[in-house]
Amino acid sequence: MKPVALTCGEPSGIGPEIAAKARALLGADLPFFLIGDERHLPLETRFQLIEHPAQATDVPADCLPVLHHAFPEPALAGKPAAANASEVIAVIAKAVDLAQRNEVSAICTAPISKKALIDGAAFAYPGHTEYLAALAGVDRVVMMLASDALRVVPTTIHIPLAEVPAALTPALLDETIRITHAALIRDFGVASPRLAISGLNPHAGEGGAMGTDEARMVPVLDRLRAEGFDLSGPLPADTMFHAAARTRYDAAICMYHDQALIPIKTIAFDSGVNVTLGLPFVRTSPDHGTAFDIAGRGIADPSSLIAALRMAAEMGARRGND
Repeated sequence: MKPVALTCGEPSGIGPEIAAKARALLGADLPFFLIGDERHLPLETRFQLIEHPAQATDVPADCLPVLHHAFPEPALAGKPAAANASEVIAVIAKAVDLAQRNEVSAICTAPISKKALIDGAAFAYPGHTEYLAALAGVDRVVMMLASDALRVVPTTIHIPLAEVPAALTPALLDETIRITHAALIRDFGVASPRLAISGLNPHAGEGGAMGTDEARMVPVLDRLRAEGFDLSGPLPADTMFHAAARTRYDAAICMYHDQALIPIKTIAFDSGVNVTLGLPFVRTSPDHGTAFDIAGRGIADPSSLIAALRMAAEMGARRGND
């Protein structure tokens, strides 16, 4: 079984700690290895250096396999070193290279600090999602947040709220629905996906009384329904996420970042997984940030990372990468 490659993320955050905790809790049941500098791990961590991914499955269950990637500076909890920023980026690129060479089943990424990467290395991307798309040579990817209770997709992602209406084009909505639909079939084993589409405005525009953006969405949805897509909407977002409503769809497609992320972070804060759809390889990530405020204190919860590793392995197996 090919292992999952786990990138170290920002080493001054909780990434190294939760990587070590995940290995301690998972043992060898789910093969994965960390790409990073072993100096950044908590001092008590048992680890073993490997030279290539296949060796990860031979490491004792109580040791974290580490594919060494040198960083210029140690990790000071909560305080990113500018000199380390370029290596955080390089680790992501290394993981993508391994995936593209079919040496790993999937990629899981520990959280990065976008500000630290911009300040230290002039990082030119809004986040992981956009950088991975560039590395893969893919024009359009979709961000999904997934848990056992809910899957959500924001159609627009890391842009100011004031820019959402102009960015929310019929072509973007069409692409988002198509990519999500295909991924549910291929990566999640949903044979006939049901998608709920939110409106942008309160009450989904209330027939134009509270906004007209929904009127531009209707022709897109009607055309896709004619092709056989099972779509509901545009729906008022405030009634889409209670328990009964969630039984009616396999994923909710929302119009902007917080409209999608608030419900899933409320319902599944410790178990939500960030998944990038539309890539030629599997990528997941825990649904939280670097948590600089608790880094180095030994109290970080690895639950979301464990969920992300499990989902990565499951998705990789569905693609035949195991």
